[in-house]
Amino acid sequence: MKKNILFLCTGNSCRSQMAEGWGKHLKGDKYNFYSAGTKKHGLNPYAVKVMNESGVDISAHESNTTDELPDIAMDFVFTVCSDAFENCPYFRGGKIVHTGFDDPPRLTSLLKDEEEILSVYRRVRDEIRLMVDSIEKYIEEEV
Repeated sequence: MKKNILFLCTGNSCRSQMAEGWGKHLKGDKYNFYSAGTKKHGLNPYAVKVMNESGVDISAHESNTTDELPDIAMDFVFTVCSDAFENCPYFRGGKIVHTGFDDPPRLTSLLKDEEEILSVYRRVRDEIRLMVDSIEKYIEEEV
């Protein structure tokens, strides 16, 4: 039976969405992946764009809160931002693993150049891919 893995962020708009996309793309045959936020901010168009550049389509994803998740036990909850880690709700049986990443919307809030903005999103996308690619390492450490 596949383990259920949740990626949790503040707004479920960017980092957790990218992590869910990478999870399904790279490891969907081994695990069930979900994402949610402690709040709902909507799907970030830059996250969609940079994931699409890598061949992962997250355009049909929806921004969800933890209350909107299916009623299933999460085996692992990966918090991808410090706010979600500090405010992580209880998940029945779920082990919490913190893997924080920079917040692209915050880092790019004052930038005007599209290429500079995309560069930040691409860097975080690639960092998240590395984490998801080695997710077994995190799971084995927690077991």
